[in-house]
Amino acid sequence: TRVFSGVDGAPRIIAVIPLCPDVDPKAIVTSLAGSLDISADDCPQTGLWKMKAERFRTSLQFINVPYRDFYAALDACKVADYIVFALSTSVEVDAWGDTLLRTLQAQGLPDVVTLAASDPTIDLKSRSGILKSLLSFVQYFVPSQTRVFDMHASSDRLNALRALSEGKPADVRWREGRSWVLSETTEWEDGQLKVTGVVRGSSLCANRLVHLPNFGDFQIAKILSAALPRHSKSGQTSVMDVEPTILAEPDTEEADSLVSSNDPDDLANEQTWPTEEEMNGGERSEEPSLPDADNGTTPKHVKRIPKGMSSYQASWIVDESDDEDDEGSDYKGEDQGEEVEMEEIAEEVEEMQDMPMDEDMESERRVAFEDLDNEEEERQLNSWRNRQREQEEDFQFPDELDTPQGIPARVRFQRFRGMRSFRTSPWDPFENLPRDYARIFQFEDFKRTERSIRRRAEQEIAVVEPGNRVSIILKDVPQEAATTGPVVIFALLQHEHKISVLNFTVQRNTEYDGTVRSKDPLLLCVGPRRLHVNPIYSQHTRGGGKGTNNVHKFERFLRHGLTSVATTYGPVIFGTQPCIFLRETSDVQAPQLVAMGTFLNPDTTRVIAKRIILTGHPFKVHKKTATVRYLFFNPDDVHYFKPIQLHTKHGRTGHIRESLGTHGYFKAHFDGPINQMDTICMSLYKRVFPKFSELWTIGGGQQIIATNDDAMQE
Repeated sequence: TRVFSGVDGAPRIIAVIPLCPDVDPKAIVTSLAGSLDISADDCPQTGLWKMKAERFRTSLQFINVPYRDFYAALDACKVADYIVFALSTSVEVDAWGDTLLRTLQAQGLPDVVTLAASDPTIDLKSRSGILKSLLSFVQYFVPSQTRVFDMHASSDRLNALRALSEGKPADVRWREGRSWVLSETTEWEDGQLKVTGVVRGSSLCANRLVHLPNFGDFQIAKILSAALPRHSKSGQTSVMDVEPTILAEPDTEEADSLVSSNDPDDLANEQTWPTEEEMNGGERSEEPSLPDADNGTTPKHVKRIPKGMSSYQASWIVDESDDEDDEGSDYKGEDQGEEVEMEEIAEEVEEMQDMPMDEDMESERRVAFEDLDNEEEERQLNSWRNRQREQEEDFQFPDELDTPQGIPARVRFQRFRGMRSFRTSPWDPFENLPRDYARIFQFEDFKRTERSIRRRAEQEIAVVEPGNRVSIILKDVPQEAATTGPVVIFALLQHEHKISVLNFTVQRNTEYDGTVRSKDPLLLCVGPRRLHVNPIYSQHTRGGGKGTNNVHKFERFLRHGLTSVATTYGPVIFGTQPCIFLRETSDVQAPQLVAMGTFLNPDTTRVIAKRIILTGHPFKVHKKTATVRYLFFNPDDVHYFKPIQLHTKHGRTGHIRESLGTHGYFKAHFDGPINQMDTICMSLYKRVFPKFSELWTIGGGQQIIATNDDAMQE
């Protein structure tokens, strides 16, 4: 509290947020000032107003935010020490106020004071019940609230002002280790913006970049002192103002640059043409092809059969073990035929012999197969697909996809791959990367880098300590920045201007009922920034585990009740920063709150794999072998995808044995008996990448954070 000590100390910043249309923020400030007999005639309807509270030996700086100014309320609450929620005693909080409260709750709130606007038409008896109802409403969003101050009562006005003037404001976690300045005056001249205010939070370094909401990141030219003018004891004549001095200037070698992305060299990885020696050496080193394996080296299973029986006849004999595994067999009349079998065995005892059998002949039985004509094939396919759509909705099986008939599957899915295990199968995170991946930055050890940056920030010498009133001069700032209300400057840590992959753990807002699909345009609010993003979503492994290959399943939709990871490109973030995803509407100042969460990490090796499941129908089944159709439609596709493992919805796994006919039928063998009502599935995976983010501005213009010449494609 030493920063706020004394009347000439740093003022306490108080954001006045009206939540109802009939609440006037100026009337609220006037009522608070009237409790100390201070005139508030010069208090503006919107903007800043400073008041000295001699009784509490402090000064207060109010930010009057107009009703339905959504983003001004967010920015004011980011720099405020206290927030005043002004409620009405006659008008309920509408949907806009409810969305603002939820957004501020997700963003992080400092100390909150709730006021009820004065209304002399309400009698004292009903006023008590109204205040209880308002307290119950506010406690849903801010559970620490214990009372609602009534502006109609003079004692409550004084107590509310005392709550704002005494004690230490609560710290907002995401602001720890960061500095910010709320402008008291702004001047623009020749591309330089001069912002005068008090340094808050941590120490301010001239070598670091600063962020202006709606305008971007800028460099500091210099930091000057800006002492308050001193008055004489009589209060009539003022002493000469102190001449400003330079407190800090950026070091040309240590100052951060505005370069946010790399400039990739397209010829860096080009392969040189081989020399004549290398070409001749390659011919001499050519080795002959390996010889074929000798006949009879493959292990065979030995079966006991009657003497004189051929191998083809022996393949139809069922062993006792096969009888136990055969779930589809139905032994009718077993009791009636038992005596006849015993008599036949007694009459004739056959001589038996051992014959080695091929494993394929043992596990498979040849069945008669004939191709159907095209019309019949089309009719059966449509009938089967319609039946599947009726029984299973897309919500239950979101990854299932019908194999196209007009284009070969090996062409349509040439960028997909099969994986035996989603968690352990190897996947090189640096293979087949898009060109845009060469523009971003990667951290070898992000946590260690963050610790070293914060340690160096504490050891900086040319810094301005918090509590000092300074004038900050920024370079290359547009003139519009000086005319858009109170200017707020947020200091950035080192490297926070660099572009990398950002991962956020998010949950959907329970009150939002719309569909949220991957790559839908959203507005991301994280720290002081607002970015226009198209995030992609993936599964969040419980406990932070990522398997041995760091592969995570792509989610087409952000669903209710599940924690997902949203991935996008954007400036690097240090610390556990809260994030908010908004969806714009026709009213710029009334967005919809879609999701909220926290920053996870900037892991560039996180593989987001999009899964598709091709399904087929077991046309004919015999024990562990099935003839499958509708998974492919030509034999070339069957041979192309033959190495990939199959699975069924009942938990069986298997492989393709051979292709049958010309319509894409094939024979598959599984690890257990197959049911005729089962569905044969093949999972394929492809890595997907996000898109670059853009700086969002209230005016509607969007400044691209990094060049996006080659748009990211899946």
